[in-house]
Amino acid sequence: MKHSFSTLSGLCTYITTLETHPLPAGHKLGLRLVCPEYSKSAHEVKTYPLPPKERIFALCWSFVAEEGSIPQTVPVLHATLCPAPKAFCYRLSFQTGTKTQLHTHDYIELAYVVEGEFRQKILGRDIIFSKGDLCMIDKNCLHQDYLSDRPATILFLGIANDMFSEIMDENVAAQKIISFLQSALLKQKDLQQYLHFRPGSDPGATDELEYCLFLLLKELHDNEIGFSYICKGLLLRIFRIIGSRYDFSLSKEQRKTMNWIMFEEISDYIKGHYATITIQELVREFHFQEDYFNRIIKSKTGLTYSAYVQQIRLERAAHLLATTDKSVDEITELAGYHNKGYFYKIFQSRYGMTPSKYRIASQYS
Repeated sequence: MKHSFSTLSGLCTYITTLETHPLPAGHKLGLRLVCPEYSKSAHEVKTYPLPPKERIFALCWSFVAEEGSIPQTVPVLHATLCPAPKAFCYRLSFQTGTKTQLHTHDYIELAYVVEGEFRQKILGRDIIFSKGDLCMIDKNCLHQDYLSDRPATILFLGIANDMFSEIMDENVAAQKIISFLQSALLKQKDLQQYLHFRPGSDPGATDELEYCLFLLLKELHDNEIGFSYICKGLLLRIFRIIGSRYDFSLSKEQRKTMNWIMFEEISDYIKGHYATITIQELVREFHFQEDYFNRIIKSKTGLTYSAYVQQIRLERAAHLLATTDKSVDEITELAGYHNKGYFYKIFQSRYGMTPSKYRIASQYS
């Protein structure tokens, strides 16, 4: 691609208005890029628009004012999809107040406001995103976009679900964001979620993010050999930046959801490593301070971390006594106890009998 633009804004303008082949009004692909509202009650499910091997795409919107048929300007939207077999642009003139049709995606969408403002209605709530803001919307989240009658540029990234999972598995974002995105956005099918990211106090974060987005858009537009590998690397950088240098806030319901997700992940990890688990191991695995684990376990179970681990160990010991012929000494070690006398004491305190008597009683229950 030969051009003189070195900024994200300039590149977006270039690919939406210059050296492109205009699609005719009503073109099927054009309507997929921007579908004006046609029903107040219906909603569309937008499927991933590219072949499976193309795991990320960019959709660029550029709002401009153009001369109409009478001496006044009319708002116009230019939209371009990358990668594509050839450069094209869909041009749509519209009336102020026009919205897209209410819709969801079957992929993850990340929208970045390059210039101006961007307004969306998400889950029935109007939200205005300013220049430099990002919005990540999950697969089930019902939303629609307002078409701006003021100059603005919006860059959408559509990320295939397997690509998104790979990015999250690289642990490039802050742990709390990884857990929320992986679980709330991908695994919990009944949830409808979005995240609003804003530039933090780091003045260089926006410049670095825009440079990565510029390189990503350029790769997607040029569509040259090996671009998919480069795009994945750039996505890793983008999520590292927004995960560690951008701010995001959660609603009360989202915080409640995230706390349950985190508790379930921590609990599953403890149950998988109950014999040797330490709170220092949890710190290394989940990247939270020690007191966080006490707080979240206490809030969900009423137990301290130590009491919760002990409960899991004793329950496991009781299960082994009832279902195996392993000796009590073996079970004591398997449950994570190295002091047989202490194990007998706490087991009897919990179950009201010694391990041997518990085994006998379980055979007749």
